[in-house]
Amino acid sequence: MARSRRASSSPLARTALGRLREAVNDFTTRSPSRFAILVFGSLIAVFTFLFMLPAASADRSWTPLADAFFTAMSTICVTGLATVDMATHWSFFGDVLVVLGVQIGAVGVLTLASILGMVISRRLGLRAKLVAASDSNPLRVHHGPVAEGQAVRLGDIGNLLLTVVVSLLVIEAGLAVLLFARMIMDGIAWGEAALHGVYYSAMAFTNTGFTPNELGLERFANDTWFLGILIIGVFLGSIGFPVIFALKRHLIRPRQWSLHVKLTLVTTLILLVLGAVAIVVLEFNNPRTFGRMDAGNTVFQSLFLSMMSRSGGFATIDISELNSSSLLVLDMLMFVGGGSASTAGGIKVTTLAVLVLAAFAEARGRQEITAFGRRIPGDVIRVAISVFFWGATIVALSSIIIMQITKEPLDRVLFDVISGFGTVGMSTGLTEELPDAGKYVLALTMFMGRVGTVTLAAAVASTSNGRLYRHPEERPIVG
Repeated sequence: MARSRRASSSPLARTALGRLREAVNDFTTRSPSRFAILVFGSLIAVFTFLFMLPAASADRSWTPLADAFFTAMSTICVTGLATVDMATHWSFFGDVLVVLGVQIGAVGVLTLASILGMVISRRLGLRAKLVAASDSNPLRVHHGPVAEGQAVRLGDIGNLLLTVVVSLLVIEAGLAVLLFARMIMDGIAWGEAALHGVYYSAMAFTNTGFTPNELGLERFANDTWFLGILIIGVFLGSIGFPVIFALKRHLIRPRQWSLHVKLTLVTTLILLVLGAVAIVVLEFNNPRTFGRMDAGNTVFQSLFLSMMSRSGGFATIDISELNSSSLLVLDMLMFVGGGSASTAGGIKVTTLAVLVLAAFAEARGRQEITAFGRRIPGDVIRVAISVFFWGATIVALSSIIIMQITKEPLDRVLFDVISGFGTVGMSTGLTEELPDAGKYVLALTMFMGRVGTVTLAAAVASTSNGRLYRHPEERPIVG
């Protein structure tokens, strides 16, 4: 025993251990995006096993692998789609796994790792700052100086991590208290109101959209107070932690907001209003949805649906009863999603804003793309185009495969695929009917939607390197 202890403490062992530790640190610093995929995949594997256990199901039976894997993916990716009845299939332990999983998925594994490191060591080293920085902004270049124009500077990463923890706890606690009070006023038992208040608050802020009730939000379909609280929770979760961090510091001084904050808030509000207007116009005479409501309730329900289609996932109506034109509008809203470094999915509102600004600048013949008195550099536009292209490619390929598997029409398949890619959670009912092969395809679509575009953006930014030569220029015909 003494000999083995001396052997383990030998210079050779210490050197091997040191090399392994250095290799891990180097990997996480050089390629945080790959590290994120590795950790995400590991978490999904662990949660899949836990969801399969008899203790996680209400009837104490083993959950099939396809359903457990899909639920784990939907939970960690904060999507909200389900192949089982979330209100009746899972036990209390299963519900705890769901709430815990969405918290991990909402914060982000790199941010969570940095927070744990900061708690354990009571400090945040340069490596941890770089890793956390890549989670808050994939445009950061990991092999060079960090631009001071970033949404959150490297020196503020520690404060940002504290903001993530505090906002997660405070906002969800506030939402839970408000929802609890409302449910008590509706005559719901104290114990049920408390549990459901915590559940709904977590699903709202994380933009997941699971409901603990068998009939979903049908019980609260006409409760504007309850639905209004959910709108606030989804909005705060969808704007992103860097925006919350900026608003905490300069709430009443908009001039000090960064371009990222301004673009996120303005684009979010524009999409919210335009989406609601489109839904009113397309659904006001549909007797299966809003045709039976008065004007005021129609406007409110349209705002609710517009907000939830951005990534919230809650619904007070049967999505399959919407007109095909309305489904297409929701497809576009879901594809865009919420803000960067938020609990929402999609290609992000700032990506859309940059592409629209680039299109208007080109139409006006301007060489520079500007917004709010700031010039947007070319590398940001290049990443925005890449994110849009790969997002559309993922949706197209997934839709083709699922259509081939299920033989379902395009509008149903496209809606559920974009809902999965945008981590929204709304469904026309197709997801529950999917065979196992379709479940795996849609689960991978959720995974790519949650981490794929961010990983791509990080890869594009980090692989930019200077060259000592330039190729000859030639202009192809475009358009």
